[in-house]
Amino acid sequence: MSVNIKIDESESKNEYIDKVTIGTQEPHNGKIVLEEYNMNWPVLFECEAKRIRAVLGSKALQIHHVGSTSVPGLCAKPIIDILLVVSDSSNETSYVPDLEAVGYTLRIREPDWHQHRLLKGSGIDINLHVFSEKTSEIEKMIIFRNWLRSHDDDRNEYEKVKRELSQHIWRHIQHYADAKTVVIEKTLIKARLDAQYFSAITDRR
Repeated sequence: MSVNIKIDESESKNEYIDKVTIGTQEPHNGKIVLEEYNMNWPVLFECEAKRIRAVLGSKALQIHHVGSTSVPGLCAKPIIDILLVVSDSSNETSYVPDLEAVGYTLRIREPDWHQHRLLKGSGIDINLHVFSEKTSEIEKMIIFRNWLRSHDDDRNEYEKVKRELSQHIWRHIQHYADAKTVVIEKTLIKARLDAQYFSAITDRR
């Protein structure tokens, strides 16, 4: 998989980050520290998923381990990405206070991007991504994760891109995440073109 990576750290990008961030956003101004895959990452996810289910009950429609820490063998920032699906992510009063009661803090509010919300955990480093049910981003995150779990060549190529990008000095970590979008989208196209795989993966997500 050959990709041309575009690094965009324009002022408009920085302004957007400031706009959607709740509280202060300190610049990263450094390289990205990646760690080798840690078999404890899924354990940390399961422990946190139990806490979320306990506090939200039926309001937690789906909880998934996503991102690089969810892919065995893939290097990653040691941050557990969790996908939480609720009925309406824009209705913050229906879930944010419950999560705040167990140590979460709402840090990102993106009404113009799928009503995405991001909360940070307290005990361990967590990015809790919240979307409304049937949001297209949910399927994309799960398909990408599952494809990398079962296709070593694409996982290795993605890791190569991650390692190369990690050596850049990034003002914000979000810029690093955005720079990976091209390779992620190309991988999703491959998965969707593989009709048999796509059908199976969406049936068992």
